Amino acid sequence: MRLVNLGVVLAVLLLLSACSYSKQQTGREVTPFSFTDQNGNSFGTDQLDGKVWIANFIFIHCTTVCPQMTSEMAKLQKIFNEKNLDVEFVSFTVDPDTDSPGVLKDYISQFTEDESNWHLLTGYSQEKIEKIALEQFQTIVQKPKTSRQVIHGTNFYIINRDGQIMNEFNYVEEDFVDQVLDQVDRLSK
Repeated sequence: MRLVNLGVVLAVLLLLSACSYSKQQTGREVTPFSFTDQNGNSFGTDQLDGKVWIANFIFIHCTTVCPQMTSEMAKLQKIFNEKNLDVEFVSFTVDPDTDSPGVLKDYISQFTEDESNWHLLTGYSQEKIEKIALEQFQTIVQKPKTSRQVIHGTNFYIINRDGQIMNEFNYVEEDFVDQVLDQVDRLSK
């Protein structure tokens, strides 16, 4: 039965990622939020005001896509830092009951030594992150009662200085990094 559930989760993830590549999202605004980052500090839209940022959804016990997504986020962080582009990175955990600030701190240390512009967020309920994902990012987050795995989208979201979601990109596409770099470069000017 668990294999069937895992198969369904994987099928949904593949379907979501295939259907949502580089879909224009102009105009949807991220509503104000303040959560807790991996250092136990409050972090949210007040700190992101006037900045371009990239967001994604992950969780630390993920056995499928999250390690690769986090690796790609670290790659983007390094590229943007080398190009002196001021970009913030935000990873929302989709398993907030498990992913405490300390757990997220240990997790991010596996991918980067520079946390200055990358915040892994927690400090909200499961219902809250499911609502944020669906209503603001138009993606699914669902935690089945029969599994430790959480169903979630695999896109990276580009948010402009005004807090509007401008675009989303799937990290598995061959030109993902170039597309994100081009979009952020245009928004940063």
